[in-house]
Amino acid sequence: MAERPYVLLSCSMSIDGYLDGATEERLLLSNADDFDRVDAVRAECDAILVGARTVRRDNPRLLVRSQERREQRVAKGMQPSPIKVTVTGRAKLDARAEFFTAGDMEKIVYCATASMPDALQRLGRVATVVDGGQPVDLRRMTHDLYARGVGRLMVEGGGSMHTQFLTADLADELHLVVAPFFVGDSRARRFVSDGRFPWNPQRRATLADVRQIGDVVLLRYALSPRFGHAD
Repeated sequence: MAERPYVLLSCSMSIDGYLDGATEERLLLSNADDFDRVDAVRAECDAILVGARTVRRDNPRLLVRSQERREQRVAKGMQPSPIKVTVTGRAKLDARAEFFTAGDMEKIVYCATASMPDALQRLGRVATVVDGGQPVDLRRMTHDLYARGVGRLMVEGGGSMHTQFLTADLADELHLVVAPFFVGDSRARRFVSDGRFPWNPQRRATLADVRQIGDVVLLRYALSPRFGHAD
């Protein structure tokens, strides 16, 4: 029996590998058809995870947008949108952020042990706050999510979360969308930062699918033997 959810990483980046620009203005890397594809993937998941920096910077709602897909989830006995999950070391999150206020599903915050008192004071009324270790241990977190009934977890960023899941070999599938332009500014965030990744010139990742979606391209990688066999 699996001890953690099936983990799907989802990311859009520029041709030169950046998640956004160097300014505070959000950079849209995808298009309407791909946003709808992502919405369909969300609708198939039990939980969606983003890092605390993404919550602060992008203020995402992380809801299933399509009414039809929400209704299909409800017909299956599920909430209209997946559980929301975030990870934080310092607990510097605003309880008024849309991550917490949008939608009636559970919100879970995995917090570093040292910041638990602050996290409970700030967020205890709007989320389930869980001690994730010092620092937060992603393997421990995924085991806890599985115990809470999360069989399929979608990780939507940012770069730190992608890096940590990949270097810990906790990813089963990667959806990587490439936008048709360059950012060209090293101050911007890349898809991943430095690390020791299980996939390298001696162990190449398996490219499972390539699909053109308007002016972007989706690369779908199989990263574990569990690929395509989510609970």
